[in-house]
Amino acid sequence: TAMGTGLEISGEVQYRGDPVLVPPRRPTPRHALYLSNLDDQRFLRFSIKYLYVFAADAAVTAEALRSSLAEALVDYYPLAGRLRPGDGEEEGKLAVDCNAEGALFAEGSLPGLVAADFLRGGGATPHKSWRKLLYRVDAHGFVAVPPLVVQVTHLGCGGMVLCTAINHCLCDGIGTAQFLHAWARAARSDIAGGGDHPVVHDRRALRPRCPPRVEFTHPEYCQNAVAHDEPTLLEHLLGQPLSPVSLTFTGAHLGHLKKQLLLSAPALKRCTSFEALAATVWRAWVRALDPPAALRVKLLFSVNARRRLKPELPEGYYGNGFVLGCAESTAGQVAAVAAPATVIRLVQVAKERVDDDYVRSMVDLLEECRVGAGGGAKPDLSASLVISAWTRLGLEDLDFGGGTPAHMGPLTSEIYCVFVPVAGDPGGVTVLVSVPQAAADKFEHYCCNPVELSGVEETDGGAIAGMLERDEQHQPCHGHEIKMDY
Repeated sequence: TAMGTGLEISGEVQYRGDPVLVPPRRPTPRHALYLSNLDDQRFLRFSIKYLYVFAADAAVTAEALRSSLAEALVDYYPLAGRLRPGDGEEEGKLAVDCNAEGALFAEGSLPGLVAADFLRGGGATPHKSWRKLLYRVDAHGFVAVPPLVVQVTHLGCGGMVLCTAINHCLCDGIGTAQFLHAWARAARSDIAGGGDHPVVHDRRALRPRCPPRVEFTHPEYCQNAVAHDEPTLLEHLLGQPLSPVSLTFTGAHLGHLKKQLLLSAPALKRCTSFEALAATVWRAWVRALDPPAALRVKLLFSVNARRRLKPELPEGYYGNGFVLGCAESTAGQVAAVAAPATVIRLVQVAKERVDDDYVRSMVDLLEECRVGAGGGAKPDLSASLVISAWTRLGLEDLDFGGGTPAHMGPLTSEIYCVFVPVAGDPGGVTVLVSVPQAAADKFEHYCCNPVELSGVEETDGGAIAGMLERDEQHQPCHGHEIKMDY
């Protein structure tokens, strides 16, 4: 496994004047946009920050990006508006004032940085110095920040870094991909390849029922949180120096992983790449942190609910159409030698549970908590790993006219885990998560060796790491990047 540290970017960005506001190119509807309870729930009150690196041959001019953004914002005009707190019956909610004020667009350069720096061993792991690649808005609180902030940074090699901060209350991962591709099509003047579906702004399909009916226990949210005498696993995590770990699984590696997990458990008939990797990462996380065996631990992950609702949400719906799936067990059971198949089954059951009734119940739970005391429902993070999958959304295929990015990923590394697509390997996934430094090596080891030999009835040539070392075309896992002060 290649060792390395995240790329530290020295020097300051030289900005070309003040950032500008980019309003939609043509007049757009002026109104307040209702946000659903899935949109404005407390834990989504942040911006999704993407970082794109384009080599010199794929870069385009800042002017081309700016003018195509103005064009894309005609269809996606709420992103040019501003958030505001709800009032009256909507107290505790947020709404979008669609006032066409504009997205914030900053342009700068960093001549000392080149695109290839991000592609060297460990270069793709976020470092805190990367934050300078996104313009810092001086605003009082989250609501005052424009829903879309963009910075293009010209590099010494002629390439560019494009960073976008998109307010999560307006869109989920699918919605951000939909908008970014509309922007890229506008930059390519690809009118013929226009969006296949009209853009759907209206969120009222996810209104709560009146009166609300909560019909499930919803373990993904905190239920009357009990006071703990002992610090929670989350508090334990946050009390230690964290180390970002980045592990790249090639498409071939994931194929091996699925095959091996299925061999280890004849009762398991099938599993998706996501289920196999999510179960592997959750087990590795629990085993590396080694909490008390009796502690109840959870895996929270996003489940796309668009097609699970009745009626389905329309194609072109770019608001939050996902809910949290929740797999739950004790730490001892998740970590057990014979557990891989059991854990995959927990993930599958958590996905299967999400149907129309479940989503409606969750929307109603959020409604009850909004009007009750306590400031809204919060996910139960006390002993949970949260996985957000950015794969299979086409995020890595973004082409503004010069070609696709050399690298795409998050701007920062957090204690929640992101599955990031791998440029040039449609089946590949990079797992990125921050764990306590003391557990980082163990976490990496367990991710790369998910099935102990004693737990495998027919070994297909030994542990997966061994299989992959012999398969020299494919590096199993690249990089465990540690930055001491992260």
